Amino acid sequence: MSPLLISLQQLSKQFYLYDQTTNEKGVVDAVNDVDLDILSGETLGLVGESGCGKSTLGRCILRLIEPTAGKIIYEDQNLLEIPEKAFKPYRKKMQIVFQDPFASLNPRKSIRFILEEPLIIHGMSNSQDRKNRLDETIDKVGLTQDDLNRYPHEFSGGQRQRIGIARALILKPDFIVCDEPVSALDVSIQAQILNLLIDLQQEMRLTYLFISHDLSVVKHISNRIAVMYLGRIVEIAPTEEIFENPLHPYTTALLSSIPAPDPTMKKDRLILEGDPPSPLNPPTGCRFHTRCPQQMDICSKKVPERKAITSEHHVYCHLYNDLGNS
Repeated sequence: MSPLLISLQQLSKQFYLYDQTTNEKGVVDAVNDVDLDILSGETLGLVGESGCGKSTLGRCILRLIEPTAGKIIYEDQNLLEIPEKAFKPYRKKMQIVFQDPFASLNPRKSIRFILEEPLIIHGMSNSQDRKNRLDETIDKVGLTQDDLNRYPHEFSGGQRQRIGIARALILKPDFIVCDEPVSALDVSIQAQILNLLIDLQQEMRLTYLFISHDLSVVKHISNRIAVMYLGRIVEIAPTEEIFENPLHPYTTALLSSIPAPDPTMKKDRLILEGDPPSPLNPPTGCRFHTRCPQQMDICSKKVPERKAITSEHHVYCHLYNDLGNS
């Protein structure tokens, strides 16, 4: 078992809304009481439908968005207790690769400026040291010296994402949030970027939180998978265990939606009824009970607790008791 790198404890994020036409105030529970451990050197996949809070959770960990409540424990320190002015050293250790390689790069700046700026901000004043770091980093992601003098619009989507990865790597972090880094790319390019991320992880001993709605992609890259629904984690397990023995009905539904590679192969599909509830007015109890084919009376009344089915497989569901008793 790898050592623990980051521990999220009851992490929550609420967004407050105000409708000027009706003078009504609302609260969106984007992330709600998330407990999650991220182990050093692993890739933890985070999956769920669009709008379930995956990206918000990743940004909360990096404090790009300030959480409303909870703890983020990193190196025995609660990051939420550190004042913003004193948080700069942690910025070097935790980086992000954004989803959209077209919107995440400044179109008015050269690639050299984009990659060198983090080094200047974090105090690398020697120009030769910066040049050496630039040369080392662009080589790792498959770019050339000539690319440094070009601008983002001169690159393809896959090349731009390599630039985004280089920007995340330039400070030599320990932890990277990969926020759907291949969803905007062609399938053939997706494979190249995924293999690059795997190679970089092995070479630099990186830890990833890999956010995606594509279960096939997550299966390829992740050691463990956490399934999220409407702001809450509903199941956590090693990747093979999730695919071979899904326990939560929502996980089963997600897996059944994966297209079969053989069109003649018959596949049982669990079709969920209705649309996901609004995060402005989430259901009581288990948030999935309004769409769950196995719902019971207790599901609408009580939030399910975390059940340890095995030491590595945990599920939040009233169908199960601890240690596999159901």
